[in-house]
Amino acid sequence: MHPFMNYSFQFEAVFAAWPQLVKGTLNTIELSMLSMVFGLMVAIVCAWGKTAGPRPLRWVINVYIELIRNTPFLVQLFFFFFALPALGLRWTAYTAALVAMVVNLGAYATEIIRAGIESIPKGQIEAGLALNLKRHEIFRFVILKPALRTVYPALTSQFILLMLSSAVVSAISANDLTSVAANLQSQTFRSFEIYIVVAGIYLLLALSFSALFRVIYRLALNYPAGR
Repeated sequence: MHPFMNYSFQFEAVFAAWPQLVKGTLNTIELSMLSMVFGLMVAIVCAWGKTAGPRPLRWVINVYIELIRNTPFLVQLFFFFFALPALGLRWTAYTAALVAMVVNLGAYATEIIRAGIESIPKGQIEAGLALNLKRHEIFRFVILKPALRTVYPALTSQFILLMLSSAVVSAISANDLTSVAANLQSQTFRSFEIYIVVAGIYLLLALSFSALFRVIYRLALNYPAGR
């Protein structure tokens, strides 16, 4: 008989640790949402700089994007947590994880938003100029909002991928869901049960974020073109 058939499932130890799992889940949600907000802000600024900024600024942004997109996230995380303290910049595991996630998302989201900005017809920009709108008003109302609406599916997919990738921050002992799971596994040795539950939580988080993003789209971005 296969050993799996003789396996005795024991979820009691996992469910007894629900306060730790809830705390780890809330920390993962908080870390992910903060990273999404700040990463989006970084991406918007960089996308503007790459499409309308001076040449030196565009060069710096391109270097940043290529550096982040062509190195592993785990290496970036270790850089912020282990390498920078050698230069005197010390912070907690949570802060290092947040900064690493913001920097990582900013690079990927910059290219997504840039594609949306470049899809805006030049006629709309010229119309904004003809209406005597200021440059920041043209960028905000004529360029940015339609661009975000165009790339919204790709952007939210990147957000969800970021949330799932947050499991990596357990490597520096940031107190996220995966870190809690590793601690429970070392205490109970019920790896199968723990990671089934944790996988289910991540699945629920991904579906919840997806539903939230659909609501945000309907409320904030799904407006008639003429508005």
